[in-house]
Amino acid sequence: MSHADVRQDVMSAFTAVDHAFMARALQLAQRALCTTTPNPRVGCVLVRDGKVIGEGLTQPAGQNHAEIEALADARAQHGDARGATAYVTLEPCSHHGRTPPCTDALIEAGMVRVVAAMEDPNPLVAGQGLARLRSAGIVTECGLLADEAGELNIGFVARMTRGRPWLRLKLAASLDGKTALNNGRSQWITGAAARADGHRWRARACAILTGIGTVRDDDPRLTVRDVDWGDQPPRQPLRVIVDSRLEISLTARALAGGKALIACASGDAEKIIALRQQGVDVVVLANPQGKVDLPALFAELAQRGINEVHGEAGFKLNGSLMNEGLVDELLLYLAPTLLGDAACGMFNLPELHDLGARRDMRITDVRRLGDDIRILARPR
Repeated sequence: MSHADVRQDVMSAFTAVDHAFMARALQLAQRALCTTTPNPRVGCVLVRDGKVIGEGLTQPAGQNHAEIEALADARAQHGDARGATAYVTLEPCSHHGRTPPCTDALIEAGMVRVVAAMEDPNPLVAGQGLARLRSAGIVTECGLLADEAGELNIGFVARMTRGRPWLRLKLAASLDGKTALNNGRSQWITGAAARADGHRWRARACAILTGIGTVRDDDPRLTVRDVDWGDQPPRQPLRVIVDSRLEISLTARALAGGKALIACASGDAEKIIALRQQGVDVVVLANPQGKVDLPALFAELAQRGINEVHGEAGFKLNGSLMNEGLVDELLLYLAPTLLGDAACGMFNLPELHDLGARRDMRITDVRRLGDDIRILARPR
């Protein structure tokens, strides 16, 4: 039986009502898109006698998970949640982390059924949560809207299953594929709507990555601005700068306020001390060519709990990331303008002599933002 057949069998076991309640749980999880790092974004809906009695979504790290929030909501509204079904977008955790196991709370609350969209890829859970619920006599089912749940936590899944974050590389280019003038100037190629959309993508990331060339040419802040955070407190991603020779100025705007990490291949010890005194972390990760070891950097970011990386770099670093096989997705904004042959392209990639060696992409979304076009694409 094929994977598609198995998925169809799983889906056919669920009713339209199950789909509706899980879709609501996914809506709740979406509201946690920018606030849960390093934890996954999870939503939970409690249903009894066909009616919702409690809802919740994962709170910032160290606070309640979605199931605990939903149980508290049910208690506040109805006194308890006994006899309910829990629809949760990720398998309930079964281990002690910053908070106690959600499985214990669901068992104690008297759930009769738990429907999870997907298993938790965290090796500390990985099916054990559902097994614990089953051993307590609770009916458990898994696989409802699993693809949607996986997309919502694509970075968390990537970190848990392959040991590195999901890299979404953002580019703003002209119709002839140019991202900056030959003198390095690139502000602004796209319009206000595209730039605002880019900040929304920044907001969901755990880290924003760029190279020393971009810092030198543009002196960016690498912060999230003009984003509606709803009822959640604003959160700024970690700023990550690839700077092989540690050339960055101590007054670069990307270093303001700390919460920045510089990856270098070598550097003056006194400058490293000065940066660390500013609250900037410095890691030395050199490859045999004397450049920053990019795979090692991404392994380091995974160790720090980084799920999604939002890259905004120049064509040299973009090319290196692509050559290393680290790019998972392109977030490409195309402006209706031409910059000419002398302008900088998107990637510094080796010349091809055979079309069979080309890098094919799969376009997953296209939409218009003001005068610009946004394309989402992933390597095949």
